Amino acid sequence: MDIDEFRATLQGVEPPANLGMALHALWWDRQGDWERAHECVQASESDPASVWVHAYLHRKEGDLSNAAYWYRRAGQPVATGKLDAEWESITESLLAG
Repeated sequence: MDIDEFRATLQGVEPPANLGMALHALWWDRQGDWERAHECVQASESDPASVWVHAYLHRKEGDLSNAAYWYRRAGQPVATGKLDAEWESITESLLAG
């Protein structure tokens, strides 16, 4: 699946079942459901992709110290750009595998 196909799934009521929890979290986040997105990443904290999305979600929430912790755990630099650009970048990276 590429990012355009992923975006097309946003018209549905549930994320595609064949995607991992990190992509489910990004799907729910794009639907405006931060809580559900956060539940997804909390359910898979051993997955590096979920840890990265967890960092993004706390940055979006405005909890920058917690976000920094999750970025460190993910081995990713702390993002400082626009949130939409970060969502795109993470989504594309995870879809690329």
